[in-house]
Amino acid sequence: MSYLVISFSHKNIDIKQREKLAFNSDEEKARFIKKLLEAPTTSELVLLSTCNRVEIIAKSSNIKQSSKNIIENLASYSSLDFEFLYDRADIYDGDGAVHHLFSVASALDSLVIGETQIVGQLKDAFRFSQSFGFCDQSISKVMHYAFKCAAQVRTATSLGTGSVSVASTAVAKAKELVGNEKGVNSLVIGAGLMSELAVKHLISSGFDVTITSRDIKKAQSLADSFEASIKVEPYSNLEELLEIIPVMITATSAPYPIITQENTPSSSISRYWFDIAVPRDIDENISMFDLDIYSVDDLQEIVNSNMTQRSAQAKEAYSIVGRSTLEFFDWLKSLDIEPIIKNLYLKGDSIIEKKVQNAIKKGFIPKEHEDNIKKLCQTIMTEYLHNPSKQLKNISRNMECDLVVSSVQSMFTKQNSDTNFKCEHISKN
Repeated sequence: MSYLVISFSHKNIDIKQREKLAFNSDEEKARFIKKLLEAPTTSELVLLSTCNRVEIIAKSSNIKQSSKNIIENLASYSSLDFEFLYDRADIYDGDGAVHHLFSVASALDSLVIGETQIVGQLKDAFRFSQSFGFCDQSISKVMHYAFKCAAQVRTATSLGTGSVSVASTAVAKAKELVGNEKGVNSLVIGAGLMSELAVKHLISSGFDVTITSRDIKKAQSLADSFEASIKVEPYSNLEELLEIIPVMITATSAPYPIITQENTPSSSISRYWFDIAVPRDIDENISMFDLDIYSVDDLQEIVNSNMTQRSAQAKEAYSIVGRSTLEFFDWLKSLDIEPIIKNLYLKGDSIIEKKVQNAIKKGFIPKEHEDNIKKLCQTIMTEYLHNPSKQLKNISRNMECDLVVSSVQSMFTKQNSDTNFKCEHISKN
């Protein structure tokens, strides 16, 4: 069995295709994962679907067959051509899959390097698969290390400072367009996590904020969570708001455009709209004088500048990811070695107990000397097994590990090295 990751992101596919690949509900995700797990070569799976990527993290007994099956199902789900998807997919297996997963968790593969939302999204995807039984020991182990690696990157570098995200990038671009004037009106459509981030960055950049959403109670709750004064308008006033407010950010989970040519009013002011939703909230065919529309992909200029500024930190972060990948596989090998070493000592204790009792029964040694003789035998056994145990631990770090483990296991009673594994990171945000 090997780790497999199939990745579609801003790096290999544009927004038109990404929005077709996006999963908009837990029901869609659950149905899709169940379908993939029907394949005999795929035993565990986590599906991460965000505004910028779809990542499928799996455990596979046949990388080629699992990859083909996964992409065929993605093609069917998205109505995109199989060959189109297969040619563009980034497919990683083994240590490459683990390295990529650690890079994603550490926000090194994001549109905005260092954005802090991705690790939370990955944890949510992992929790979702766990809750339905879609993943088990193998995925839990690699996720544990992915979150550990991400935490090390945040601690050792400044990549995570400033709450950099697609939302903050949109606000930075809006600030650049309207200048340093304070109190410019802005509109946020939606009341989810991305909308919350947009509101946060708009306030910190000096904008006045209005929120609207189909769920007015949720919009009011979001507004009340901030100390700043935020207006909440009913969704029925959307067209009027779009006409009079110069800056708008939309981040709903609607599966279709909510703003079209038909409901886009003309205006006497210059307007700047930012669509950070996938699928997009704004119809791509809208064209109007004094209206500039930016999608996620259009923010690449700011992203490139961000990458230049953070190149030194990113280099250090990639070093951490590389070391963590090696450490993860060393740790996996040690999970095979430790039970063998433990079994050697248990086997020795069992023989000592059996032989001492047999000797007492036959009268070779008196009963009152039993404890002292056992201690002596155990001391001899410990000294005898010390060097082999040390060598086994050293071997677990090199390429001979699998061969040696197999050979030693064939000599002694085999024990199951998989214990119930709980990732201590999954309960943290």
